[in-house]
Amino acid sequence: MNELQMIAGCKEQKREAQKVLYETYARKMYSICLRYSSDSDAAQDLLQDGFIKVFANISSYQEKGSFEGWLKRVFINLALENLRKKKSIFESSEDIQNLPDLVDESTEDDQMYRISEAELLKMVQGLPKGYSTVFNLYAIEDYSHKEIADMLGISEGTSRSQYVRARQILQEKVRQYVKEQL
Repeated sequence: MNELQMIAGCKEQKREAQKVLYETYARKMYSICLRYSSDSDAAQDLLQDGFIKVFANISSYQEKGSFEGWLKRVFINLALENLRKKKSIFESSEDIQNLPDLVDESTEDDQMYRISEAELLKMVQGLPKGYSTVFNLYAIEDYSHKEIADMLGISEGTSRSQYVRARQILQEKVRQYVKEQL
């Protein structure tokens, strides 16, 4: 079954097409859910909610642009919606010039290979929720600070300062991890 057949089948609510869609994209969407969740159980719940939302709204997919891109937006928006339901996780904007300088990026580059993707993911998940959300949206999902501000209902300055602070914390965590590995 090719992608167009799968999409058409899902629009007709055919179970086999839904199963193929799930099996094709579950792993990638789970990694998105995991980036915006505190643990694997929460990510699994988000994954299931996301596919329910996809199947309920697949008729809104206009077959313009990438289907996988459309799926990613559904899952990211659902993750952000869940974060918004919780208490406010974003600090107010702060003038970036008043933030301490970023940690020197020459952090023993030859030791970087020792940090696994899973370890980096744990470090990002260990950030305060506002920091990790902005970091994921900017550094991984490639949204601009303006887009992030619009999505989260925060100012661009808040988005920038959250990202800068997230980078500082992550760089320190990486430095500490490398030091412990030596």
